[in-house]
Amino acid sequence: MSQHALRPAPGSPPRPGPPVEPATRHALLLSGSTGMGHDVLAQACAAWLESVGWSTQTLDSMRLLGRSGGPAGESVFRAMLSVPGLFDAFHFAALRTGNRLADIVDSTARRTILPRLKVHLDSRPPDLTISVHATGASAISMLNRNYPSMRHVVFCTDVTPHRLWVQPSVDLYLVTSAVAEQAVRRFQPRAHTLVVPTPLRAGFYDVPAQPQARFRLGIPDSERCVLLMSGAWGIGPVAEAAEALGDAGVHVLAVAGLNSQLERKLRAAARRQPLVHAFGFCDQIPALMAASDLVITSSGDTCIEARTVGRPLLLLDVVQGHGRDNLQHELELGDAAVTSGRARDVVRSALAALDHAKPPALGPARSPDAWESAFGAALATIGL
Repeated sequence: MSQHALRPAPGSPPRPGPPVEPATRHALLLSGSTGMGHDVLAQACAAWLESVGWSTQTLDSMRLLGRSGGPAGESVFRAMLSVPGLFDAFHFAALRTGNRLADIVDSTARRTILPRLKVHLDSRPPDLTISVHATGASAISMLNRNYPSMRHVVFCTDVTPHRLWVQPSVDLYLVTSAVAEQAVRRFQPRAHTLVVPTPLRAGFYDVPAQPQARFRLGIPDSERCVLLMSGAWGIGPVAEAAEALGDAGVHVLAVAGLNSQLERKLRAAARRQPLVHAFGFCDQIPALMAASDLVITSSGDTCIEARTVGRPLLLLDVVQGHGRDNLQHELELGDAAVTSGRARDVVRSALAALDHAKPPALGPARSPDAWESAFGAALATIGL
């Protein structure tokens, strides 16, 4: 066949070419390495988006502060938490209400982040940005006008989002309680806000039965067992309380998180007291919860994880600032008690809680369907 025979006749419509795949929509998520909660939330959002065909990229707002800025910011935060009352004062007097000091902190971090963040946005402008860290929310809001097709969502799981979470040019705020919704509207009365379930890692929806989990850990079915942890940073008297609980005859699954110093203390306690089972940073938390009768932890995402697995809570009042607000909310939700940060008080409260603990329920208290449906519906309200 000649090449002329392949050409369409003059005036005839062009032949259809191969089908063109629609461009993949892209989302940028801004997390922050102040604890694990922000990263877990970003991962859950990214997983859902990728399951429906989006591409995603996650950036750490603290690392965008630079090689020295990020570690310095984290060090300041840790130092404030280590001084009794200092972060409480900063949170309740400045962040929670908003004042000149909060604005200075916000603008200082934002000036450093903006040039680095703009490079990422220019290289591949996203259709959607999701800020799960207040510093990221502030920076994106300052750049939003340069990318008119980009939608900006701020997602905060604190019960009282502070002033720096609420920024101009935000298309949607996602929160996990009615209290948080009103905290946002304190600063933006007409803000578009929606209450959604807190997303969890998949393992918490499919945990082993308690006898099975205990068999794997070598814990007898007839003996009392608690999971003791306090966030990724291991704040509070975790090592002291673990050993004291062991001395009281309770098996303790004690998790240090990312706190290497705490891990060393826990392993030393385990050598002295065989009822203490020490763990560093691990991905076994769903199984450890399944094996326990009670979860002893600070206020945070571990609380909703424990509720999903069906375990009562004993809350350590050790996280200042937003931790106080979150703790009060957990107590209001029920099936939770509170104790101070002294080891002897933890033991006394834990023994009382164990006396009243009910047999664990079979299966998780909820499924991921509610979160996935709510998140999809929320994005639909802003045209996505």
